Amino acid sequence: MTKIAILWHMHQPHYGDATTGEQLLPWVRMHALKDYFGMVELLREFPAVRVTFNLVPSLVAQLDALATGRGRDRYFDLAMKPAADLTPDDRMFLVANCFLGQPTRMIDPYPRYAELLAKRDEEPGRNDEDRWRRAAARFTEQDLRDLQVWHQLTWIDPLYRTDARIRGLFDRQRGFAEIDKRALAEVEAEILRRVIPAYREAAQRGQVELSSSPFYHPILPLLCDAAVYEEMHPGVDIGFEFARPDDAATQLARAVACHQEHFGAAPVGMWPPEGSVSEAMVPLVAGAGFRWMATDEAILGKSLGVVFSRDANGFVEQPDILYRPYRVRVGDAEIGVLFRDHRFSDLVGFTYANWSCEAAGWDFVGRLQEGGRRFRERTGGEEATIAVVLDGENAWEYYEGDGRPFLRTLYTLLADHPEIVTVTMSEAMGVARRLAEESPSETRTLERLAPGSWAMGDFYIWIGHIDDRKAWSQLADARQALEEARETTAPEVYRRALEHAYIAEGSDWFWWYGDDHSSDQDLEFDMLFRSHVRRIYELLGRPVPESLFVTNITDGAKQIEIVQPTGLLQVPLDGAGASECHWAQAGYPVLKRLFGAMRQDSDDKVHRVLDIRFGFDPENLLVRVAFRTSAKQSLADGFEVALAFVEPQGLRVTVVGRETPSAFVLRRTDPGGWTPSAGESVRVAVGDVMELAVPRSVLGETARTAFFVAISRDGSETARYPLYAPIATGA
Repeated sequence: MTKIAILWHMHQPHYGDATTGEQLLPWVRMHALKDYFGMVELLREFPAVRVTFNLVPSLVAQLDALATGRGRDRYFDLAMKPAADLTPDDRMFLVANCFLGQPTRMIDPYPRYAELLAKRDEEPGRNDEDRWRRAAARFTEQDLRDLQVWHQLTWIDPLYRTDARIRGLFDRQRGFAEIDKRALAEVEAEILRRVIPAYREAAQRGQVELSSSPFYHPILPLLCDAAVYEEMHPGVDIGFEFARPDDAATQLARAVACHQEHFGAAPVGMWPPEGSVSEAMVPLVAGAGFRWMATDEAILGKSLGVVFSRDANGFVEQPDILYRPYRVRVGDAEIGVLFRDHRFSDLVGFTYANWSCEAAGWDFVGRLQEGGRRFRERTGGEEATIAVVLDGENAWEYYEGDGRPFLRTLYTLLADHPEIVTVTMSEAMGVARRLAEESPSETRTLERLAPGSWAMGDFYIWIGHIDDRKAWSQLADARQALEEARETTAPEVYRRALEHAYIAEGSDWFWWYGDDHSSDQDLEFDMLFRSHVRRIYELLGRPVPESLFVTNITDGAKQIEIVQPTGLLQVPLDGAGASECHWAQAGYPVLKRLFGAMRQDSDDKVHRVLDIRFGFDPENLLVRVAFRTSAKQSLADGFEVALAFVEPQGLRVTVVGRETPSAFVLRRTDPGGWTPSAGESVRVAVGDVMELAVPRSVLGETARTAFFVAISRDGSETARYPLYAPIATGA
């Protein structure tokens, strides 16, 4: 019998806001409503089919928080807000972000949802805040309420479509009331509460194996020593040093503890994030108690010096090498390894979505059968062990019926096949036996485990691009700052700061940097990464490097629109809003909120900066800041305002004073504090607006200035303008 070991990898990064913990992107909840619940629940229909689910702890922890009511999701909060109470910002956000499903499968089949998308897309212009505000203005209150419902309804698992509470909403299509939203919320809460228990029960009945990954899904070889990339690419200098095998060990130990807490047993195996492996990680993985791991055929080929070739029908021509378990020994540490068939995995992940479910199921099982037959021919009668490992969540929205018709066809064929038996990964490795009389496939020992990932056997996606390396360098600096502060920082504060370092080590941030992958939420991922690195400095009480407020994205980044000054200014500097005519030739950034889900401090709703003007007179850089309330009131309420300069570096101009505002020039000192600069002064006027005159002598010889307007309160920064890139101008 050919053994087929299927592993569904379930993963989301940590979406929690670095300060509040609120989940800023909706993917944990949305995928929980169908894929995370439905994928395991479906197996009840096929008790003879055995699979492995790899559950990443960062996902499990967020699922648990949502299920127990400890977690918050910005998208859900806005979807539940009464449509009559939505602000213009809320309306813009919903219109921009409530069409996240794959259009062909999740929007077009539902006339009302498709109608709302068409209404939005009728608005001409670029996909930016201005366009979505104009579009939102044309949505009626009923339109918005229907959108709030449909945005969530199409993510409900097909297993719940027969539930009267859900079926009634699908049948009605439009004209939803607030009570319908509350009913939908009850169903969502019910599904969320069922997800983790469903996996635990499936494992307890022996049908599935639950494996794990390092807690925040880091690339373990790069954590052990990022210089492994230089070793793989002679002549490449990544420009920083990062070697934290202790962090890798902690991420593994935390994964085991999380798994035990939620599923009642330690995991036996793991899918290393992105299938990334190296010899340096083997002792750590084995030391954490793992007995097997899986990765890609590309790693096996590099390890053995073999190039896997395929015939015209896509079958591997070296099945006798690929379709068997291996063992790797590094020093005294040993672990089993299964190498997936990349082609088989990609057929399910990317190809079969466009096929009929019957044709796809028969084709896939036929290929598995043929792979096993070819293995037997090449080995003189041995039985093959074929590993199929792929994402268990993202493919299905491209399939008919969320992939359930395909999976039912596949599982039916596998359950009844005379030449194929499904096994868990542990059973495939011989760590566990499905049948007492069954013997494992012959296991071979690898003399070498080549470093690499599933992506062409390389780490380029996560460290090869200049944007990746900039982010790694920022993380390396922050991690070093943590080490330097270890002995002088309160243990609880140090622990909290270290947690943000662990989060920033996750692979997803680096996945979205560079020229190889992109999405509409690149900036959100970039901002989440930088916010966690910034939080390390904030908790340590150290100044945050200004570079951490500037996007790391160089390829395809949304540009901050800066209108440059058209002439020298003559400004009386009186803080009066009526003086705007004197700023007619000033430059200004076009201040727009990122229409993703970045945190908006509650105080910022009142003290939000509405407008920034800048320019020069012969002696000074002139800056004018207008707030939603008056500038004088903002300072009286305890806020501080700073011009945080990126160029020239190490310069801040801070305005403080509840009753009598004053401006101070601060210079950055070694090892990183800010010190008032004696003999340097800045003029400031505060009234309806704030106006500053920064002498050119303070700016130095720089031919270019670049700065943010930063708002702080009680020593913590609450907002920064513009959002992700500074106001830059020639002097």
